[in-house]
Amino acid sequence: MRNYNKCLLDPEQSLVAIIDHQPQMYFGVESHCRTGVENSVTGLAKAAQLFGVPCILTTVEAQSFSGPLYCKVQELYPQTAPIDRTFINAWEDTNFKKAVEGNKRKTIILAGLWTEACVLFPALCMKSDGYDVYAVTDACGGATKEAHDMAVLRMTQAGVKPVTWMQVMLEWQRDWSNKDTYDGVLGIVKEHGGAYGLGVEYAEAMVGG
Repeated sequence: MRNYNKCLLDPEQSLVAIIDHQPQMYFGVESHCRTGVENSVTGLAKAAQLFGVPCILTTVEAQSFSGPLYCKVQELYPQTAPIDRTFINAWEDTNFKKAVEGNKRKTIILAGLWTEACVLFPALCMKSDGYDVYAVTDACGGATKEAHDMAVLRMTQAGVKPVTWMQVMLEWQRDWSNKDTYDGVLGIVKEHGGAYGLGVEYAEAMVGG
């Protein structure tokens, strides 16, 4: 059987960075439903935790302007203090860059606010530095739909790959015979997967009946 790890996401090679999911940043999001973005980033964070994928948390000006990291993400990593920055571009922050390099993983999955700045800037720079970069578009948000869309377009033109949070999780799962994560994936789907999650609950109820 062929190994498709070179074209599909592998949890053993992946690193997630959640950037600036903070109150002040959410206030300015107009490209998406804000609760939808919150749902997506929480689903992504839970998936990373389930598959043992390292997750770097970072904030910008948390004490003076933007506020704390979104509580549902922070609760998943109670021992992890977000790396607070002044740089808009996280890749220019020494502590963030050291955290990424210290994990020695070249596949970087980014989610953040706003798409047109705090995601776009590090995505372009990391791609330029040789990383394989993915942007989780439904776990990002911009000041306008156009701002978000143009940022995604610019990233894709530079070779950054757009994905959604559930797509990432299902690529990590890859095979439903992977029973170590099977129940966990279905649990995340039921909590955060919308209509698909309802379908899983319905199927379980019908089979159970």
